[in-house]
Amino acid sequence: MKQTFAKQERLYEKKLMHQLFKGGKSFFVFPFKVYYVVLDKAAPYPAKVLISVPKRNFKRAVDRNRIKRLVREAYRKNKAIFLSHENGEKNQTGTYLIGLIYTPKVHMDYAEIERKIILILQQLQKKK
Repeated sequence: MKQTFAKQERLYEKKLMHQLFKGGKSFFVFPFKVYYVVLDKAAPYPAKVLISVPKRNFKRAVDRNRIKRLVREAYRKNKAIFLSHENGEKNQTGTYLIGLIYTPKVHMDYAEIERKIILILQQLQKKK
């Protein structure tokens, strides 16, 4: 599996974001609030991800962008955990929409963020 994060893997459509936050389920793994929903239709990528860092927690755009970069990198390197299947078949259940919202008001280092992203992806894999 390629370790890329293409535009088709990003959740940027307003309609899908609305669907995620209004009809999706959620759970919390510090420091992330995770929203997810499964769409019936299949897409080129089995998951679309939204990464958000609230402006109320980090006033400076530089800080928000740095955290988003770290989260994107951790997801990109470890997405195979969520996308892999036991029997090697493609996912027939549809497309997952995933929203990751960074909640604390302090910076975390990359190793800690990566550990939490791995934990989130494992939990999502169990919920499949």
